[in-house]
Amino acid sequence: MTARISSQRYAVEDFQQALELCYSRGWTDGLPVVPPTEPAVRAMLDAVGLEPDAQIAFITNRQVAITAEKVAINAVMAGCLPAHMSVVVAAIEGIADPRWGYHGPATSTGSAAVLMIVNGPIAKRLEFNSGDNLFAPGWRSNATTGRAVRLVMRNVIGTLPGRLDRGTFGHPGRYTYVMAENEGESPWTPLHVERGCRPEDSAVTVMAALAPHQFYNQLSSTAAGVLSTLCDSMRYPGQIGQPNYCVVLAGEHMRTIAADGWSKADIRKFIFEHTTNTIAHFKRTGRLPGAVKPEDETATRPLVLTPDDILVVAAGGRAGSFSCYIPGWASRTSSEAVTVVIKERSA
Repeated sequence: MTARISSQRYAVEDFQQALELCYSRGWTDGLPVVPPTEPAVRAMLDAVGLEPDAQIAFITNRQVAITAEKVAINAVMAGCLPAHMSVVVAAIEGIADPRWGYHGPATSTGSAAVLMIVNGPIAKRLEFNSGDNLFAPGWRSNATTGRAVRLVMRNVIGTLPGRLDRGTFGHPGRYTYVMAENEGESPWTPLHVERGCRPEDSAVTVMAALAPHQFYNQLSSTAAGVLSTLCDSMRYPGQIGQPNYCVVLAGEHMRTIAADGWSKADIRKFIFEHTTNTIAHFKRTGRLPGAVKPEDETATRPLVLTPDDILVVAAGGRAGSFSCYIPGWASRTSSEAVTVVIKERSA
């Protein structure tokens, strides 16, 4: 027997009344939502073969259990199709992982968003955008899956601005912050395979992330030339000690770097070695405490702990000499990127 959906029901006369009810209850992210009717919620649950009371995740710091029913409701509200539900479920599993450390990125004044990177067959099948206007509006899969995760954070876990969420600024990625890797044109190993998945797996990587920083280089015809521009920008971060950075290389830069035979490992090594800065610099600019000592002039600090803490993703438009990097939030002990295999229901 199929378990009953236990969430409270509200009687409304029409769509407009349903929408205004959602606004009055504080269930929206400021944009209109799709009223979560029982048939629509059931369709979400059926798509992943889960009963309403199945526990998807548990947020330890909040002592909140996230059930499939609550995820389905918010996925409907976000505008997802049932086919998107497995992606949303995997992302929720990721942000509940102790390595991601929900309490920090969700509550900090540092204003992180949940960056989701989708890999594998599902990305192509559901038409996740990996190309032009990578982070821009216009792609339902990118827009709704990320939005669903944020609505779960808001409506189920209680991550509300000014209450649990104390972000000083926030950023637009808190509406949705989703991309797919351009595996079809990339010369490199896909991100999910680098992180332990099989090539045939579909997966989502979640990272507590600040806003993207774009850089421009149309003059260099070598990998080192392009990446030197990137590193020059990355060497002066707004904060230091982040657990991860994500480097997104778009079409022109991807082809230039690949033409030199560089792998993702080569890219990570170059970035790691060329983004160090002196302890003296960090102290003079208020990023580290204490007076500058003579030895600080030569002692250096890397941007992240190891080269593997840099996620390299091939994505973005085929034209234009632009790429970007995305800083992570806080420190390695607070949050690190997590990759989760997307479990799809067999036909």
